[in-house]
Amino acid sequence: MERLLQRAREVAAKALAGDVRGNGAPMYEHASAVARIVADEIGLPETCIAAVYLHEATRFHPEVDISEFPEDVKILVDGLNKIAGIRPKDTRLEAENYKKLIVQYSRDPRVTVLKIADRLEVMRSLSIFTKQSRERIILETLMLYIPLAHQLGLYNIKREMEDIYFNYAEPEQYKEISRKLKATEKDRIRLTAEFIRPLEDKLRKAGIEYKLKVRTKAAYSIYKKMQVQKVPFEGVYDVFAIRFIIDCDPEDHALEKELCWNVYSYVTEEYEADTSRLRDWITNPKPNGYESLHITVKNAEGAYLEVQIRTKRMDAEAENGQAAHWSYKGIKHEQAMDTWLKSVRYNLEHKFDTKSEDLPTPPSSEVFVFTPTGELRILPAGASVLDFAFNIHTGLGCKCTGGRINGKAVSIKEKLHTGDVVEIMSSKSQKPNADWLGYVVTAKARSKIKVELDAELRSQAAQGRELLQRRLKNWKLTLGDDQVADMMHYLKFSSVISFMAAIGRGEIDVNDIKTYIQNPDLLVLRTNEKEEKKTVKEEWSPSNEIMVINAKGVKGLEYKMAACCNPQYGDDVFGFVTRTAGIKIHRSDCPNAPRMKELYPYRIQKVVWQEKSVPATIKKKK
Repeated sequence: MERLLQRAREVAAKALAGDVRGNGAPMYEHASAVARIVADEIGLPETCIAAVYLHEATRFHPEVDISEFPEDVKILVDGLNKIAGIRPKDTRLEAENYKKLIVQYSRDPRVTVLKIADRLEVMRSLSIFTKQSRERIILETLMLYIPLAHQLGLYNIKREMEDIYFNYAEPEQYKEISRKLKATEKDRIRLTAEFIRPLEDKLRKAGIEYKLKVRTKAAYSIYKKMQVQKVPFEGVYDVFAIRFIIDCDPEDHALEKELCWNVYSYVTEEYEADTSRLRDWITNPKPNGYESLHITVKNAEGAYLEVQIRTKRMDAEAENGQAAHWSYKGIKHEQAMDTWLKSVRYNLEHKFDTKSEDLPTPPSSEVFVFTPTGELRILPAGASVLDFAFNIHTGLGCKCTGGRINGKAVSIKEKLHTGDVVEIMSSKSQKPNADWLGYVVTAKARSKIKVELDAELRSQAAQGRELLQRRLKNWKLTLGDDQVADMMHYLKFSSVISFMAAIGRGEIDVNDIKTYIQNPDLLVLRTNEKEEKKTVKEEWSPSNEIMVINAKGVKGLEYKMAACCNPQYGDDVFGFVTRTAGIKIHRSDCPNAPRMKELYPYRIQKVVWQEKSVPATIKKKK
């Protein structure tokens, strides 16, 4: 076997001689580091270690010949190479889909364990990767590898990957919790020493051999408790636990339970126990096989301490899952390996318990999506295809016409979900419009859309201003600032730019502006015509009724002679209902008469002159 492993190392060293990682370190170092995890931390045999070296060699150099190696090694290498080819778009970052592909690609369940070891080494080396690569790696680890490690019982590996993920995903929270853990370390050591002192003599006389371990909760586990229980660091009672690890025959399960309960009795005789917090996972182990007695006691200072009681076998399984089985004396290595691998195969073929409290969840405020080439993009929850397009490039966002999500054509406003593979469709003729602001949630997209809309508005305003100035010159008319302000107020424009842009778009007819200059009373917003008709009909008599006036004017009647045509007594005239100045009297041959009668017939009043001075009245509609 030693020769097998040595030969595998030689093949890998030769094949990877010119290959380096992101920091310039030899790629061979990655293979060696993974091999050490497989050998020292998981305990797999040399066949698996050799497969690690050969996988790295053939992954980068498929031409490498490994035909001389045993068939079981080649099966492992083939499975590892196939799994290495899985891309996020193949699984949509769904752990179940990923696991199905692993089962499909691998004939040996050990392949999965080797892949998890590989991912642990990658997580330990995160600092050598670019920011973009780190984001992709930690997301894949969170959603694929941590659940897989948990289900396969690789608990130590799972916890370490969680803490590395936590450090990169929430660095400030991670640093704060780590700082507080370090600051309280001496207190934990003191509390533990004081706790065991009155128990040492009793346990020695009872012949119970044990090892005491102080187990500090991982930073990520503490953070999860703080989030779930909505308490600060100081409010988490089980930041650390005092653990009894009892030495006894791992095959005598009855004796194991008896000794655990004996230690429990000694502890609760000496200290006040909170029985409501007793957790008996020895009589009824957890579904994942976890066995231990947990009890919370109060010391003389009134501090609450969590105490865990278990045997060496139970502790090893709690730390490493069923992979720890073959490390015990008295158990045949091959038998234990076979038992554990059967459990690995079983777990791979059954669904994840996605509701497990032990599994981390991705931030709900973000979605993680990929480009067709597998590049990760992180966007706020609720982000759309249009947000994604602007995230890729502002130019692409401005030309976006829609997209394809996982191959399906969708509109620009389609919402994205974690794991989606998104492709953007675009057109050179596409331009942003105001509706787009309702389709996006990212600041980058909103800001760029507003810039583009403002640029378009200014372009339209320049066109409108040029058109108006050209027409005014032809008409030999001027338009003062006060007149512009009056028109803007009446037409409800908030800025000169938007007013001029409306002219440029043709929404305001420049002929209406000419009419206004010549006769301000004709300023009417076409879109408000229906409302104005209603107002005129309510406040003035119908146009077929006759208004009788005296040339000298009548007290109390709001009418004036129009300055544009200066009507005189006896002229053929008509009345025009203005917005603010009552009725103005125009000559029938007034230059503005045709336009007023064409555009605003509902404002026209029939007028006759009265020779004698009599009270004038306006008949209101009944």
